[in-house]
Amino acid sequence: MSFQAYLDTIEDRTGKTPRTLVEEAQQRGLGGPDAKAGPVIAWLKEEYGLGRGHAMALFHVIKNGTGIGTKHVGTTGVHRDESDTLWIDGKATNPNRK
Repeated sequence: MSFQAYLDTIEDRTGKTPRTLVEEAQQRGLGGPDAKAGPVIAWLKEEYGLGRGHAMALFHVIKNGTGIGTKHVGTTGVHRDESDTLWIDGKATNPNRK
């Protein structure tokens, strides 16, 4: 599953865009470069029923922003991403989505 696919699935499961969840995390004091995974994972599990893998994908964005490494960008494997920048404003508006 690509990194972007994790975020799209989070949107499906929660009914909220990743950006909205990042803003919620910041309002709860869970965001920023000093963020810790444990409290974010616990919040996402309790509030939205997300598992660890999906929570960790969102945690990356909460802590580090939308940039990802280029290891899988443009590859043909199952982990491929179309861009090294994640789209967090809702999958319906993603210009990279085919």
